[in-house]
Amino acid sequence: MSKILCIGELLIDFICADIDSSLINGTSFIKKAGGAPANVTAAISKLGGSAAFGGSVGDDAFGVFLKNTLDDVGVDTSLMKLLTKENTTLAFVSLKNNGERDFIFNRGADVNYNLNEEELETLKDYKIVHFGSATALLGGKLKETYLKAIIKAKELDLFISFDPNYRSDLWKNRVEEFVEISKECIKFADFIKVSDEEAKLLTGKEDLEAAARELLKFGTKTVAITLGKEGTLVADKCNLEVVPSIKIYSVDSTGAGDAFVGATLYKLVQEEDSKVVMSSFDKFKEIIQFGNIVGAIVCTKLGAIAALPDLEEVMNFIKK
Repeated sequence: MSKILCIGELLIDFICADIDSSLINGTSFIKKAGGAPANVTAAISKLGGSAAFGGSVGDDAFGVFLKNTLDDVGVDTSLMKLLTKENTTLAFVSLKNNGERDFIFNRGADVNYNLNEEELETLKDYKIVHFGSATALLGGKLKETYLKAIIKAKELDLFISFDPNYRSDLWKNRVEEFVEISKECIKFADFIKVSDEEAKLLTGKEDLEAAARELLKFGTKTVAITLGKEGTLVADKCNLEVVPSIKIYSVDSTGAGDAFVGATLYKLVQEEDSKVVMSSFDKFKEIIQFGNIVGAIVCTKLGAIAALPDLEEVMNFIKK
């Protein structure tokens, strides 16, 4: 059994193609499949792994497009739901030259994702369950399902991965709530991936080594703090080290963090016992190095899912 289930949101990103324009003035938008956990499943599947996605979209043109996108890369969508009375969740984003972004979020079907007791029992068919979502902890049925699923995964002694995916545009005045509910999830996790910003936010510590040690105190077994071009800071109860990335010419970093997670889980699920292998820090670093490489490759191309490499491309990249 070497299947991975990722639970969270799947949505449409409408990205403004007008250079340095606000959403008020922008007129050209590019439709892209979005949602961190969906990107993770696509990364796993493109590498040749077996991944399933659990989340909901509207039974509309956008929802069908999203389902087709995952189906086309070989993701199992049997736990994905198309809701007839809901619209697919949409995000509209424009980027300014100064790095600021204009953001409008129309939440729809993802909030009402639900797994009944029979469906929760199917978690036993998976070796790893990944919880990674920018919207799951905001509230609604998805949050309830998310928390029920993480408790069920713990009961089944599955390997649990968690990526909180903090988005300031979504949480605004609810930062303390985000921190508290994230801590609740971290205590169940065998592995968490956070950005440097998330590490500081969750722990209140500016020093990343201190932040990593604090995250371990929350209950997780292993921590990976992504540092962009600098690589990934990894830590367990006894060790802490930065695993360097590789030098590339970055074109678009969209989806690089999700690709990193997908590649890491792809390598982990191949081990006979994913939990035992993480107790070897040298093996842990080796797996993270593979994740760094896949994340870097994604940065050399445009798009998120479209930029994901297959295993042959990764191996050729390593040889070069």
